[in-house]
Amino acid sequence: MITQYNTRRRSSASFLAFLLALLLGAAALAVFLRHATTGFMARLADRIVGRTTTYDTSVPAVVQRIQRLSRLETVVYSLDTIVEGSRSSEVLPDLLAGDRILLVVHGQAIAGVDLSLLKPEDVRITETSDGARSIRVTLPPSQLFLTALDNQHTRVYARSTGILVPVDQNLESETRAKAEQQLRQTALSDGILDAAAKNARATITTLLYSLGFQKVDVT
Repeated sequence: MITQYNTRRRSSASFLAFLLALLLGAAALAVFLRHATTGFMARLADRIVGRTTTYDTSVPAVVQRIQRLSRLETVVYSLDTIVEGSRSSEVLPDLLAGDRILLVVHGQAIAGVDLSLLKPEDVRITETSDGARSIRVTLPPSQLFLTALDNQHTRVYARSTGILVPVDQNLESETRAKAEQQLRQTALSDGILDAAAKNARATITTLLYSLGFQKVDVT
């Protein structure tokens, strides 16, 4: 009788241990499936649960997907320079009536493409007989979104005022405006819009390939 009682206790303990191990394994699997979102782990999780990833690649869906990127900023152009502003008299020399300021200027210009302007007619999707899908997208033109001076790194380098005139309080603000205009012109001359368009095309091309298109042409 004593031997039979011990055997039953051991069987019960083994069952409880098995049940506990099963619960812990299920919990570990659930945690793995929950957090396996990228790379090999994500593919393994998809195989375990039999899940497949599909994308809606109709023209309206693709247009909406691209438009979500909105104002796609692709180039940031920085400029450091010295800009001069001055006031002069037609009668008296600058020593008496002149006003001159030199600014050390640091500014940025930001360019990109406003993808919210993309229209359905700008996207063309074709499919070959073997099922391969190609897409051609014509992006809106690139824009210069912003030119601005960095006030923390823009400072007065030198200021000289004639003996007979007071300091002109408006000269510095006018010189800053001149510096901002110069920044814009320099960025445009250096091809910031071309660079912005090129980078936007690369970004959208990568996006479209990720949606499963075999051939992508972005212009």
